[in-house]
Amino acid sequence: MGTRRWAKVANHALESPARTPSGLRADQVSGPTVTWEQRKPYLYLAIRFSGFELHYGRAPQGLDPTTEQSGGCLVMIDAVVPYHAAFVAAMRAAYGKVLARGLPRITRYRPGASRFSIVDPSGNTIVFIRRDEPAELEYGGSDQLSGLARVLDNARILREFKSDDLAAFRALNSGLRRHGDEAPAVEQAMALAALIELSTALGKLDVVPDWGDRLRALPLTAPELDRVRLSVADPALLGPWLPDATS
Repeated sequence: MGTRRWAKVANHALESPARTPSGLRADQVSGPTVTWEQRKPYLYLAIRFSGFELHYGRAPQGLDPTTEQSGGCLVMIDAVVPYHAAFVAAMRAAYGKVLARGLPRITRYRPGASRFSIVDPSGNTIVFIRRDEPAELEYGGSDQLSGLARVLDNARILREFKSDDLAAFRALNSGLRRHGDEAPAVEQAMALAALIELSTALGKLDVVPDWGDRLRALPLTAPELDRVRLSVADPALLGPWLPDATS
């Protein structure tokens, strides 16, 4: 079941009151408590965490956690940032790094995102969703947009709502070829920044220098560079490739 390991990860959450980008503090979210644990006559564990509870039972015989078909739940919250920051801190405390692949793992958070997911050691997916998240999505990108802007919107949906980095990579790669020449420099830069991030996540490190060289060649103002940095979860990945701001 892997629940004891998961409980250990959860119990590290929120120990560090680091301030999040929204100005909220991670320690504003109450920490986890094991509310029920038994081994006989059957296995059962309940964990209460900031106003909701996760209940675990014994996994069906033969279930392979790596298929990630164990189960899942949705957790509706008022603010995404403090919860994501809490679990990032928990993973760093338990594992020495943030786990983005394998089990357990957490999805990357980009400024403005309305959800993130955690996959626990048993392959259960827990999705944290902001209560005011839009009720409908326009797969393929908003019909109010066109060209590369619409491609960027489609890639955002593929990453954040389908957790499909490979599909987002393919959409951006193809869209940049089709629409890049006509797109504003800042949109090209955001597409290239996303491709650098996705290539790194997917292990396609051999193509990163090409995206980076193209990014570095673009003329971008200081506000446009800020937009590019905010478009990815880890701006540090772009450090070697960002150009100097134009006047």
